[in-house]
Amino acid sequence: MNELTINILCKQFGIDKDVIDFVNEKEKYILDKFEEIDKIKEYNQFKVINAMQECKLSSTDFNWTTGYGYGDLGRDKVEEIYARVFNTEDALVRPTIASGTHALTLTLSGILRPSDELIAITGAPYDTLQKVIGIKGNIPGNLMEFGIKYKEIPLVNNTIDVNNVLNNIGNRTKILLIQRSTGYSDRRALTVEEIETAVKAIRKENDEVIIMVDNCYGEFLEYKEPTDVGVDIMAGSLIKNPGGGIALAGGYIVGKRNLVQLIANRLTAPGLGKECGLSFGTTRSTLQGLFLAPHIVSEAVKGALLVAIVYKELGFNVVPDVDDKRSDIIQGIQLNSPERVVEFCRGIQAASAVDSFVVPEAWEMPGYEDKVVMAAGGFIEGSSIELSADGPIRDPYFVYYQGGLTYEHCKLGVLKSLNNLIEKKLIDITKTKNLKQD
Repeated sequence: MNELTINILCKQFGIDKDVIDFVNEKEKYILDKFEEIDKIKEYNQFKVINAMQECKLSSTDFNWTTGYGYGDLGRDKVEEIYARVFNTEDALVRPTIASGTHALTLTLSGILRPSDELIAITGAPYDTLQKVIGIKGNIPGNLMEFGIKYKEIPLVNNTIDVNNVLNNIGNRTKILLIQRSTGYSDRRALTVEEIETAVKAIRKENDEVIIMVDNCYGEFLEYKEPTDVGVDIMAGSLIKNPGGGIALAGGYIVGKRNLVQLIANRLTAPGLGKECGLSFGTTRSTLQGLFLAPHIVSEAVKGALLVAIVYKELGFNVVPDVDDKRSDIIQGIQLNSPERVVEFCRGIQAASAVDSFVVPEAWEMPGYEDKVVMAAGGFIEGSSIELSADGPIRDPYFVYYQGGLTYEHCKLGVLKSLNNLIEKKLIDITKTKNLKQD
């Protein structure tokens, strides 16, 4: 980092020179890891381009219709490209899918019927999905209210407990749910290889149960996706990885054609399925976002590594660890106090290009059991592929950092978050990694 850059960070962003020096020094420890990240980026970039070429994407596909959406060629082309990218029979990609939770809800409610059983085989799912299922909150319209049975099987040493899963599959078990990402937990994301191992073992004993993956935050982190290794159906959000920071809204579902059709019937109506539903002119931004996604994801992963090494060197528990294989863009830091969680997020907010002047507060956010503080100064509201951070105000006080459209923006986020914590006397930068800050 040259003197001009240091000057602008000190004078215009108010970052202490000691903080800049500290982050620059720790950054040296991770630079060798960037080469493998770039190889994965290159592979996925070529995969996306090939899918667009094989599907004969044309400039005329960016046109759109009105009304019912019959003959919306752009919408159909988007879904054809998504199916090819994720190596599946079919896809449902719509701007009217409000979030990742909505995509997962559509998938579950489209496939499950009264008395069917859902088993979460990676422990408790993400907070918002727990309310969808009905295990928390008692929200009207949850799955259990419609007679869906539910079980939960915890991970053992961050691994799917296949024997326990097989022992719990019954005559009414319809779906096994795998959450790939860490969510609001203290575990790292499951790798595709780990998912493949579990899928193969389950399929050896049972080839009828549907295996579903919540793929939020995991797209383009590896050479393969879960649908490349035998997963039947998978869902995610367009304002996370695959939207590339460009998609305005939406979600996707990819998988076997018969399952996608069931879900499409839930999205629209039985008999209408995928044939209706406008793209509202979002085809261009959705596909341009997908085109950029492999590069954007690689920048975010590099940023997550920088966060990990900086806070690990200060003595905090980080998940995943610096040397762990990464399978989502989320970096968890156990900050050990609610004040640190809030001030970390305020530092990230202050680094944002949009709404940098906003001061985040913990609040009772819909869908969450505890108060949550969020830093999200994105060009797309709620876009967690952009620089963002959040965390529930609950022990042991993890904050979850994710996103960053450029590595430089990620680095600014790290600098501002650390500077903020030091100014508030919540972190002592003179401590070594051997002195845990609690």
